[in-house]
Amino acid sequence: MGIEIERKFLLRDDAWRGEVARSQRMAQAYINDPAALREGRERASVRVRIAGAQAWLNLKARAIGPSRQEFEYAIPLDDAQALLALCAGGRIAKTRHYVEHDGLTFEIDEFEGENAGLVVAEVELPDADFAFAHPDWLGLDVTDQPRYYNSALAERPYAQWREEEKHPCS
Repeated sequence: MGIEIERKFLLRDDAWRGEVARSQRMAQAYINDPAALREGRERASVRVRIAGAQAWLNLKARAIGPSRQEFEYAIPLDDAQALLALCAGGRIAKTRHYVEHDGLTFEIDEFEGENAGLVVAEVELPDADFAFAHPDWLGLDVTDQPRYYNSALAERPYAQWREEEKHPCS
């Protein structure tokens, strides 16, 4: 069984751009209904993701916070493209930038389309209480705010957020 332990952050500024080791465009969508997931009628999201010539099927437990069960399987690209056509809700398009900092890899997602303007950083950690050096460009921790989860963005994109949601003060 896979357990993902990750924290999600907003960014203070664009200083991270000078530290990008590589970037990759991604498309993803959810096979199950994001509303059913949000409402608790389903216990896991089922996502298909394409990044370059590679594709994966991902199942992630419905949970708020840094630790969740996660299972990910490589699948043929043609299968992934066919599955994208079956997906519920909206598609997520983004460029993922990889930034190494103090022994950790930060994955910075710069969203496109209906989620354009949203940029978040994620970092996978060895355990939920792992202390790490925060780069100066790392901002507010939004790990416990479900609206920043990709499954929520597929259902209710950033373009539909109220201004106070886009600019949290705490």
